[in-house]
This record gives sequence, C-alpha cells and structure tokens, in this order.
Amino acid sequence: MGIRTTLLASSILGLLAVGCAKPVAETAPVVAATPEVVSTAAPLPALTGTEAFKVFVSGTEIGHLNVDHSGGVTKVDFEYRNNGRGPTLLETVTLDSSGLPMDWDITGATTFGNKVEESFSQDGLEARWTDATGSDSRTLDSATLYVSQNASPYALWLYARVLMADADQSVGVLPGGTLQLEKMEDLTVAGPEGDVAISAYALSGIELNPTYILMDSSDAFVGVISPRFAILRDGLEAHDEMLRARSVEYSAKRFENIQAETAHNYDAPVRIADVRVFDPETLAVTDSVSVIFEGNRIRSIDAPDTRLEGEVLIDGDGGTLVAGLYEMHGHLGQNSALLNIAAGVTSVRDMGNNNDVLSELNENIQSGRLAGPRIIRSGFIEGKSPFSSNNGTLVSSEEEALEAVREYGGGEFHQIKIYNSMKGEWVPAMVAEARRLGLKVAGHVPAFSNADQMIAAGYDEMTHINQVMLGWVLDEGEDTRTLLRLTALKRLPSLEISDPKVQATINAMAEHETAIDPTLAIHEALLRSRNGQLRAGVVDYIDHMPVGVQRSAKTAWADISSPEDDAAYWQAFDKIIETVTAMHEAGILLVPGTDMGGSFVYHRELELYQQVGMTAPEILAWASHGMAEYVGQSDELGSIAPGKLADFFLVPGDPTADLKAIKTISMVVKDGTVYFPSEIYPSFGIEPFAAAPTLTE
Repeated sequence: MGIRTTLLASSILGLLAVGCAKPVAETAPVVAATPEVVSTAAPLPALTGTEAFKVFVSGTEIGHLNVDHSGGVTKVDFEYRNNGRGPTLLETVTLDSSGLPMDWDITGATTFGNKVEESFSQDGLEARWTDATGSDSRTLDSATLYVSQNASPYALWLYARVLMADADQSVGVLPGGTLQLEKMEDLTVAGPEGDVAISAYALSGIELNPTYILMDSSDAFVGVISPRFAILRDGLEAHDEMLRARSVEYSAKRFENIQAETAHNYDAPVRIADVRVFDPETLAVTDSVSVIFEGNRIRSIDAPDTRLEGEVLIDGDGGTLVAGLYEMHGHLGQNSALLNIAAGVTSVRDMGNNNDVLSELNENIQSGRLAGPRIIRSGFIEGKSPFSSNNGTLVSSEEEALEAVREYGGGEFHQIKIYNSMKGEWVPAMVAEARRLGLKVAGHVPAFSNADQMIAAGYDEMTHINQVMLGWVLDEGEDTRTLLRLTALKRLPSLEISDPKVQATINAMAEHETAIDPTLAIHEALLRSRNGQLRAGVVDYIDHMPVGVQRSAKTAWADISSPEDDAAYWQAFDKIIETVTAMHEAGILLVPGTDMGGSFVYHRELELYQQVGMTAPEILAWASHGMAEYVGQSDELGSIAPGKLADFFLVPGDPTADLKAIKTISMVVKDGTVYFPSEIYPSFGIEPFAAAPTLTE
C-alpha cells in the first residue's frame, strides 16, 4: 500500500514525509480556551507580485507551489505527485494588516482523494470555519490566527510571519492550541542573482514534532525542509540535499537533548522486583519474580523478594514484563524512532527509505546519540516510471535491477523489497540473485502482474493484503501504480472467499510458505475513516494527543462522497478480515506491521488480529519471539531469559487477559537503557498514559 500522509500545512507541522494516523464513534470537537490576543508592533507590508516554488522528494522534482498576490488577495496553487498520488489544492486568502487571515477558501483533494472544501472567515470578533471535521464558530476577544486543516505548505509561512511580529513568537490559535517559532540558524546559499541569506526556523506547538521552514533576510518565504521532502523557491533547487541535511541535524539535536534527559543507564545491576514475566512458549505469565540485568544483558530471574547490595531497584508492583515487540513494516525516521521505543517497540524492520538518511539514523541510534529501535533493513528497488516512488534504488532495465540486488547484498540488508513500477518479468531473475546473496524477497505486486505470479517467482513475503486481493478483482490492463490500488478495494464486498481463484492463491501461499505482511491498521484507516468521526483504531489514545493530531484524526482518507462508496469501503474491510482469517487458518505466516509509523498504531495493528482469530497471548508471543525467529534474532531477543539482551517493557496490568494493557506502558528497557514513557511523551505534547515505577538507587 505504501501510504504516506498528505503533505498539507496541517500534516507537515512536524509530520513531513512520515506516515501517521488519520482518522467508530462520534466524538466531541476539540475544545480549547480562547486563544491569546495576537499583537504586532506595526502593520506588516502588503504582499505583492508572484512567487514560485518546486516540490522535491529525495532530490527528485515532483510538483509545484505557485503564489499570486494580485489585487490584495493571495492565491495559491499546490500540487505534487509521488508514487502515483498526491494532493491538488487551490486556495484564496485575504489577510488583514497584521497578516491574519480574514477570509480563506481551500478546495481540491488530499493524497487519497478526500475532497477538500474548507473555509474560514473572521468578521469583527466572530470567527467561523468549516473543515473536514464539520463547522464551528467562536466569539473572540481579539482578532486571532486560524490554523487551517488542509491548506498548502505556504500557510506555514503565513503563520510564521505573524509569529515573527509577536514579542515572544508564541500565539494562541484557532481552533485551539499555541504555535511557537524558534530560530535554528542563519545560512547563506548561492541564488540565481547572487548569494541569498536565509534563516531556518522551527514551527511547533500543536503537532507532535516541529516543522522546519526557511525565510530570507526580508522574512519572505524560501521553503520547507525535512529529511526526504522539501519545497524550495525557484532557483535554489541546487541546495535541496544540503538543506534537507540541515533538517536532519536540527531534528537530531532535538532528539539528542530528549535522549540526554530521558535515557537512564546505570553502572550497577538493575533489579525489577515483583513482576510477572510473559513466556512466549507457554503463552502465560509466570508467578511473581524479580528480573536482574547488568549492562545490556539479562543476568538472572530470581524470587520476587531477592535483594543484593549495590543494586538499583525498580518496583514492578505486580505488573507484567513483555519482551520488546517487532514493528515489521516501518519507514523509520527520527520523528518516529523514540515514539516506538516508548510504545515497547524495540525492533523495526524498515521496508524502504532514503538509504543515506536511514544509515545516518542507524549510526546515531547505535552510538547512543539518539534513542530508537534496532533496525532490520530492506533494500528498496523500484522501476522508473511516471508513477515511481522516489525511494531506495530506481532501475530501468533488468540488468540494473540485478545490479541493485547485488548492491544490497553486502550483509547490511536483510532482504530486498520490490515495488509497483518494477516489471513483473524481471522478478524471477531478481529473486534468484537475491537467493544467491542470502537475501530474502518481499514486495508489492508489480503493475500488470498478480500475486500468483510473484508467489511462483519466489517471493518470501507479500507486502500488504490489498496487493494480493487486487488480483482477484482487477480487469486485465488496469494500472495499480495509480490510486486504483486503493480505490479498487470498493470491489471487494462482492468477492467470495470460496471462489476458486481466491483459494488458488491461498493454497499457493501455503504450499510455497509465502508469508504476508497484511498491514491491517492502515487498511482500516483507509476504508473506515470518515469526516467528523474517530475510527475505532484511535479512540484509546487520541485524547492524550496534541490538538492538531486530534483534529486530523477526524478526517477521511478516501473520497467517500456517495452512500454507495461509504458502504463499499466499509464492507471491504470486513472482506479483508475474512481473507486474512482464511490465510491464518491455512497456516500462512502473518507478519505484524503498520506502514504508519508504528508506536500507537502498532498497538492497534496487534489488536486487530484478535478479529482474525488470534488470542492475546498468541499475539504477544508472535509479535515478540515469533518475529525474532522470523528474522533470525531469537538467540538474543524475543523472550526474557538469562543471557539474552535486555529488551522488554513493563505494563501495570496483564496483557494476556486484555491486550489493551500494552497501551499503558510504564517502562521500556532497550539494550539495557531504561526509559520511562511518562518522561518522553511531554516532549511531544502527549499526556502520559502511565506513571513511572518507583526506583531506588
């Protein structure tokens, strides 16, 4: 599926190029105190003329952002296409002399087709707006900055411009929350007419992470930067790689500071007393014991009241220790690395990334500079086409594809991952070369092929359940490099699992021992998100999130503009559950992964497998020891036993009785380093879910 967030102003406030949850029950709107008064020392200069910007992913130009300030009105045209999809937006905004939007209209569509019809108006002290969550209004004490839900990234500069004029560069905003602006550094780059002095700023406050924006010496907009994604003023595209690297460093410094404040390493042995240990072999928790680790190794499991002089003592208070979990479909970045640790995910299989960016992140994690999970790498290989995903290695011939396989065969990568624009006829040779080099093979089904052909070619694992099921409902010649690979899921309700073609695929997977990474949670998000509602997958944690995340969680992904589409998408997820259940019953290995950044969504991913027929103890064993075995790490990881690496987490309850207990983690140990999520979450604007255990040194 390869879903990534739509890069709109609301979603890139800290979520640039990172997969994240979107939004079955109605919920009350986010309520915030009346925002503080926005004041400026003097009227801001009127905006005039035109501006032009290019959009890039990993250095490849994929779209445009054009701005026209004629007639006292700012008009923005924003569009990009990557991996066969992207947003298309037109907006018109009128600003007052303080730079505050007075009228704002936004139309178009998000990455997956959800229609955008957003509007805002501020008439005197009355503010009214309509977005994907519904309509609302507020009587204000003074004119206030409105943060759009679906504006283009140009809106980030509109916000920053107002913040620049504020004394402390921090203002309350509508519909809620507070935005802050912090200067990162000054830079000089070569432009088409000479050197350009630019300043980088972090814009933060209502999302999980800051967004880094660029302004010139006149405080005009220059661009937005992240590790993979950038928007840059025309004429500055030569600096894309350097500027994206600066965003990596800004983020690294932030997380380095969080690591210094929240990572606890002890010179003495650490004993966790009065805990029950989940045993993946017996599928049960032990009686109360104490677990002692020293450095990064578990030393022993003793009686609950055992104490030795010189130990650090952590009171488990009758809770449960579970071995670290494996997120098997990540696209890891600095923004998601620490949140996965806080969620008990101590290992992530990365399924495709900017190779240089991921290598740097891996080095920072291994050195201890940053917190993050152990990374199992996949070598991403994509065919060149107008619909390419600009990731990993792009190839245009079978020989180039084979050379890409060889480049990934040096021992750093666990497997290759084949993507949509690859030519299906090249796959058998790629699989053979991967086998020769000791690499596993996973992937999407290349366009104009089907799952049966990839199973016969030797795939070890199919990626995403939709990639398999599409072969049962598509007509010959239909192109899955486009949004069709998502929208065609509307055809699933009429599918019968007893259909011979369905049974042939399931039987072939079982016979060839082909595993599948279904990514259930992302399909639930696509098929069951609705404007103005929260889907079931977020209800247990969304109230703890910053207001911007809460707002975006009540937005549909797909275009569900008719009752027929509504019903078809909803029922399609039932068919997915039915299909994965049949695969499970056939003995096909399921692999738990999200493609949505892991952490909170990973907990939902595991929860959904209860609908497939797995029990809570089976899920815990499968997501820890089972995946450690699958990737060849079970000698060191996957269970809590003397001699193994100290990777585990503590929950106050018993997750074998109620799997939801994994959503209230009080402590995580990764490679012997102790983290308390209650210390981590405030740095993201998240209200903690559980208090830290009592510790005595």
